[in-house]
Amino acid sequence: MNFAKWKHYLRARLFHMLKKDSAALQEYQLTLQAAPEFSQAASCIAFIYASHGNYPAAATNFREALRIAPGDAEMYFNLGYSCDKNGARNEAIDAFNAAVKINPKLDRAWYGLGMCHAAAGDHKAAAAALHEASTLQPMNPHAWYALGMAHHHLNEPERVKEIILHLHRF
Repeated sequence: MNFAKWKHYLRARLFHMLKKDSAALQEYQLTLQAAPEFSQAASCIAFIYASHGNYPAAATNFREALRIAPGDAEMYFNLGYSCDKNGARNEAIDAFNAAVKINPKLDRAWYGLGMCHAAAGDHKAAAAALHEASTLQPMNPHAWYALGMAHHHLNEPERVKEIILHLHRF
């Protein structure tokens, strides 16, 4: 058992609970030094950076966590979110695509993918992704509204009307 890993990781968790994020970051770094294969420490570092609005550093650490554990759909979603917030839309789209490839039922990744496509002006791809998001999470008014806007941009008034009526039933 790697006692150094757990010692630093548990200290980091305690510092994080106490809102002492700089000390938590140091302990998470020490955790990674003691156990480079421990992706949870890298993701915790990323979450701390994201909580402070430092999305470039968050994305860097989510990439590190994915290097360690490449099959984690949630981690790809988090990377996509951080990249989107950082303005790296193409990387965000790639990350969201990877997330839905691993877990096709991850509705928030479909939503993020749709929103990134919409922001890039690719409303057909946005509509497809947002349709998946609204199908998986039928009570998500944000996904339905964004889907309506994508169909509006595609000049599909009948589809927009259907979505408006659906939203009105909420």
